[in-house]
Amino acid sequence: MEKDARPSWDNPTQFVLACVSYAVGLGNVWRFPYLCQMHGGGGFMIPYLLMLALEGIPLFYMELAIGQRMRLGSIGAWNAISPYLGGVGIASVVTSLYLCLYYNVINAWSFWYLFQSFQSVLPWSECPINNNLTGFVEECEIATPTQYFFYRETLDISSSIDENGGVHMGQALCLLLSWMIVYLFIVKGVKSTGKVVYFTATFPYIVLFIYLIRGVTLHGALNGVKYMFTPKLEQLANPQTWINAATQIFFSLGLGFGSLIAFASYNHHNNNFEHQAIMVSLINSGTSIFASIVTFSIYGFKATLNYENCLEKVRVLLLNILEMAEDSITQDNLDYWMSELNRTQPEQYAGLSPKLDSCNLESELDTAVEGTGLAFIVYSEAIKNMPAAQLWSVLYFIMLLLLGMGSMLGNVTAIITPLRDFKVLARNFSNGTLNGLVCLLCLLLGLGFTTRSGNYWFTMFNEYGATFSLLFIVLVEVITVGYIYGLKRFEKDVEDMLGRRPNWYWKIMLAGVSPILLISLFVFYIINYIQGGTPTYQAWNKDLGKSVVMEYPWYGQAFIALLLVSSVSCVPLNALYAFCMKKQKIIQSQECTISMNTVKSACKPCC
Repeated sequence: MEKDARPSWDNPTQFVLACVSYAVGLGNVWRFPYLCQMHGGGGFMIPYLLMLALEGIPLFYMELAIGQRMRLGSIGAWNAISPYLGGVGIASVVTSLYLCLYYNVINAWSFWYLFQSFQSVLPWSECPINNNLTGFVEECEIATPTQYFFYRETLDISSSIDENGGVHMGQALCLLLSWMIVYLFIVKGVKSTGKVVYFTATFPYIVLFIYLIRGVTLHGALNGVKYMFTPKLEQLANPQTWINAATQIFFSLGLGFGSLIAFASYNHHNNNFEHQAIMVSLINSGTSIFASIVTFSIYGFKATLNYENCLEKVRVLLLNILEMAEDSITQDNLDYWMSELNRTQPEQYAGLSPKLDSCNLESELDTAVEGTGLAFIVYSEAIKNMPAAQLWSVLYFIMLLLLGMGSMLGNVTAIITPLRDFKVLARNFSNGTLNGLVCLLCLLLGLGFTTRSGNYWFTMFNEYGATFSLLFIVLVEVITVGYIYGLKRFEKDVEDMLGRRPNWYWKIMLAGVSPILLISLFVFYIINYIQGGTPTYQAWNKDLGKSVVMEYPWYGQAFIALLLVSSVSCVPLNALYAFCMKKQKIIQSQECTISMNTVKSACKPCC
């Protein structure tokens, strides 16, 4: 009766939009373009789309089927399959908690940049004046205004993880605002989330489309788009290309967090999750490609601008050397005048030639930038050079916010849904109270990321908080469905919901191909971690105006080990607990039987 009383989506469209809003996130905008850039442009599409078919869609399908069949959150669903597997759901909740702690910090940064965008001059477009009013801040001049604004104004970052410093009040307030909005979006559970996703799932596409029109009309944009779609097929022989393609599919779809299971648990029993799994997976991958076109058009604009600025510096130097009129040398005839300089003044040519050689459009495009660097530095630098920069800045950071908030809805739901499945919590806490307590806990813990060393802890959570544990969780899930719960039972469950059994594609993928791929990824991750030596991080050096590589201190390495072990250990520890409880019940049952037999024996003479 409790399952029948479970709230549900108003219609299948809400569920699809919730999945799209969750799966299509910041990784589509910044990580996928970075991987394309690093692994051969258009050539990366081949392993990416292949891994989508072999790994992404089948695992997405599997999690939706489990959630819809059990109509429970991750803990309850896996516990219903086997008491020994309840730890899989607990591990998912722990991993989702880690993600929520640092992911909403990105939304706080987006709010910070959004508020700063309403100034008459974008604050990252030029260096601030120093305290002596004699010039610009030296750190900013050594770096760039966009880097200075991100590292110094936004993060107020320390020089290493050892220097803690106080809380950045501006960032703390932005984080508070981010969690308040998340709470408003989920305050009534699926009923309020179902309304919000109409906006969070669709508006980013409107902004992306506007940016596409603006991006492709920018000077040099086609250089970036051409670079993206020019395949470097030699990268297909690189195993790392295939591993990164498989990993990107895996994380982009949000597998293993328990969010998809939670969302699907609010579906009606006969909802056609098969079509929805295919649809959402294709939308997610299509968005990655679409966002990459936008990103590379803007990246081409920035690279072309840097290239032409470099040529302009050489042109000015050449004009001074040759003592010619301003308009006599242009960038188009620069090579001719350089050859003339070589003929007439070879010594001057020898000094100027290396500077011209450093001006290379291909090398500008080859410079790969990942994650927050792409989102908050490269994009900001491109935006400041656009006409009506404030407008484009506002649109961009609103888009980032909606992408981030959409993913947060799924991650918070992955925590709250399993908690509400516990009768004690459901009886004693209303939806609003329980949701508020979860958000408050995450806010308080997340304040640590707003300290001066917070970005280094952010990086630690981002790199180690979810990667290893998610691979392990989904590997256990697919092995459970294929070989413990049994593929035949799974087929019957699907038939009960859809009226037909899974076809050969789903069975081959879930029973063979997907597990093999996941085992390969899991083994690779372990080997790569062992061979990587001491974990390192990028620390900002204000004297050099750039990031430098530093090793984590002993306590940082210990915390990394804790992140890796804490969620994964939930699976064996819960299995051990379930085994001990079962053993205890057997012993109690035997003792009860012996006691009853003793009573019967004592009463027999009397009868």
